[in-house]
Amino acid sequence: MKNNKIKIGIAGLGTVGSGVINLLNNNKDEILKRTGCEFLVQCVSARNKDKARSCDINNINFYTDPVDMLENEKIDIFVELIGGNDIAKNVVMRAIEKKFHIVTANKALIALHGTKINQLSLEKNCSVLYEASVAGAVPIIKVIKESLSANKIQWIAGIINGTTNYILTEMLLSGKNFNDVLDEAKELGYAESDPTFDIGGIDAAHKLTILASICFGIPLNYDSVYVEGIEDIDLQDLNNAMELGYTIKHLAIARKSKYGIELRVHPCLVPNSRLLANVNGVKNAVVVNSDAAGPTLYYGAGAGSLATASSVVSDIIDIGRNLSINSKKSTPFLGYMNNMVAEQEILKISNIESRYYLRIKVTNKPGVLADITKIFGKKTISIESILQKEENEKDVNVPIVLVTHKIKEQNLIEALLEIENLEVVKDKIIRIRIEELDS
Repeated sequence: MKNNKIKIGIAGLGTVGSGVINLLNNNKDEILKRTGCEFLVQCVSARNKDKARSCDINNINFYTDPVDMLENEKIDIFVELIGGNDIAKNVVMRAIEKKFHIVTANKALIALHGTKINQLSLEKNCSVLYEASVAGAVPIIKVIKESLSANKIQWIAGIINGTTNYILTEMLLSGKNFNDVLDEAKELGYAESDPTFDIGGIDAAHKLTILASICFGIPLNYDSVYVEGIEDIDLQDLNNAMELGYTIKHLAIARKSKYGIELRVHPCLVPNSRLLANVNGVKNAVVVNSDAAGPTLYYGAGAGSLATASSVVSDIIDIGRNLSINSKKSTPFLGYMNNMVAEQEILKISNIESRYYLRIKVTNKPGVLADITKIFGKKTISIESILQKEENEKDVNVPIVLVTHKIKEQNLIEALLEIENLEVVKDKIIRIRIEELDS
C-alpha cells in the first residue's frame, strides 16, 4: 500500500531549517505534482521557541530537546540541521535506532562519523542522504553518485567554501588586506565571528573528505587530507599572480594516479583561462574530470537559506518517493557497494608533483639570485620564469618572484630550507602551488 503522506521532523531551526520549512510550504503544489507525495513537517526542535524566525511553526509540534522529539513522535524522515558533530552524531544515531530515515546538511558529521552512521543505517535498513553537506545548492554529490556512475573519475577540484572565495575576490578587487576584508565578511554575514574553520581550510577539508570517498570508493578519512588556509595570502601575491596570468583560489583537490590518491586543500594559482579562476564572491564551483564525460563544471550558491534548503528538500523527496512505493532502496552511502569501498594509498603532500609560485624577500645586492638558483640546481629544480620588479635604490630588501617547472614537493621543501638559511634571505618564503587543471 502506498504511503503518500511523508511525516518529517527537523532538528535545528536556523537559516537552513527555516528555509526547508518555507520551501516545503511555498512549493508544495509543485512537489506534489512531481512526486505524488505530501510532505508534512510534523515536529521541530530548537533551543528557543519564541525566537523570531522567518518560517511559520505555529502548527508544528515544538521541542527544545531533539532526543525528546525522537522519543515522542512518529515520523518517516529526520532532518538534522543542528551542526557540529558530537551532539548531532548522538541524535542521528538515536534516530536511526528508531528506524527513521536521515537527511543532513552536516559535512563534519559525515566526514568524521559517516562510517559508523552508515553501518548502523545498514543494520536498521534506513537511508542516510547528505546532498546539502557539500556546495549548498550545487547537486555535486548526486551527480557523482548517480549521473557519473559509469565513469572512472580521475580528479576533482573545487571552490567549496564561499568565505575564502569572497575574501580572495574582494582583496584583489578592492586592494585591501586580508584582515580588513575578513572584518567586512563578518559584517556581511559571510564569515562567522570565529572564522577559523573557513579561513583555515577545515570546512573545505570536511567536504573534500566526502567528495573523495564518493569519487574513488575509499573510506571517509578526514585525517588524511592535507590542509592549508588562506591566512598567509598577501595582496602582493594576488597582484603578482594576475601579472603572470593567474588568479589565486582556495581549492579542494582529489586526484588519482598510479602512485595513489592526492587529498589536499590549499591556495593555488589557477590560469585565468580556466572557469574556476572566474568564480567570484561567495559562489561555489566544482570541476569533475572523468574518462567518459571529460571535465564537467558545477556552479552555484554554496550557502544561503533557500539555496541549501533546495538540496535538503531534494533528499527528502528522494526518500519520500521510495517510501511511496514501499521501497527503502537508495544509492549506496558512498556511491559504491558497501563491500567495494576499500582503502587506497593516500599520497603525502611531500610526494606530489606541481609547479610553484615562490616569493622570496632578499637583500638588494648583486649575486643573490645566483646563490638561490645554485641551491635549486642541486635539487634538480628548474626555473620557468622570473617576475622582476623595478628596483628602488632606497629599498634594502626586495621581493624575487619565481615560477618553477613541475617538481616533486619534497625537493622543493629541502631547497627552501637551505635558501631560508642564507643571510641575504629575509622572512619566510611564500610558496603557492600552481594548478593547471588540464589533465
